[in-house]
Amino acid sequence: MPLSGMTGFSRVEGAHGAWSWSVEARSVNGRNLETRFRGPPGFEGLERAARDGSQARFQRGQVTLGVQAKRAESGGETKVNIQVLERYLTAGGPYVATGMVAKPSLDGLLALKGVIEAREDEDDAETRAAVEAAMAASIGQALDGLKSARLEEGAALSPVLHGLVDRIEDLNRQAESEAAGQPSVLKERFARRMAELIGEGAAEERIVQEAAAQAVKADVREELDRLASHVAAARGLLAGEGASGRRLDFLSQEFMRESNTLCSKSALTALTAIGLELKAVIEQFREQVQNVE
Repeated sequence: MPLSGMTGFSRVEGAHGAWSWSVEARSVNGRNLETRFRGPPGFEGLERAARDGSQARFQRGQVTLGVQAKRAESGGETKVNIQVLERYLTAGGPYVATGMVAKPSLDGLLALKGVIEAREDEDDAETRAAVEAAMAASIGQALDGLKSARLEEGAALSPVLHGLVDRIEDLNRQAESEAAGQPSVLKERFARRMAELIGEGAAEERIVQEAAAQAVKADVREELDRLASHVAAARGLLAGEGASGRRLDFLSQEFMRESNTLCSKSALTALTAIGLELKAVIEQFREQVQNVE
């Protein structure tokens, strides 16, 4: 699977019989997969369809699914409630007889509350099941659209991440070139330090400790080799199958660990400058990786 992001949006509309609906699916970055669903009452099975569909398509991100549905007004049975109408006529009769109010019109009587009764047709179990199945299919389509949107984000991220990895590799090569001159500089510093220690009459153990510390600081080969290895691993993850966001995030931490050690061991201004730029590029890489599934 190509590189996928975690941000996207999709909308699908559908209809079945008297029902019509719209489904919106959106997602943002998240360390794990979290699915939130809101649907119409009476269709409890849709939440399961939303969660199962999300888990089948995604591994990370906060996914929000919403279904809005309505039923068209049907030509259900309409009748006049004679009992309610007669109560209105009985209550108003004395006022009409004395001339206090005009004789009521038919449209006025029919507009009174409870006189007209309209009963909506109710879906039978088979119809309701068919509507719910059609809504579940729309949820699947919306999730497919969301997946496509996330893949588009991944396609846009891919060249950015590859460019940052290339820059890390280039800086590592520059650091390797500069580090070649570090032993001679440290050797000179070590000679001066030894002269100071001998002049101070330092114990042999102290001199050995100082020599060991300088030897460790002079060697940055291990850090440079690890950085090169991490570059190869990053390229493998960017070109590989499946979600790689977590592993890329871990790799960015390893990149930063080695660059920090490189800077701490540096005895050259030029090497320190490369190390600092390396840290800045790695931080950019880490920020972009947060968007990768």
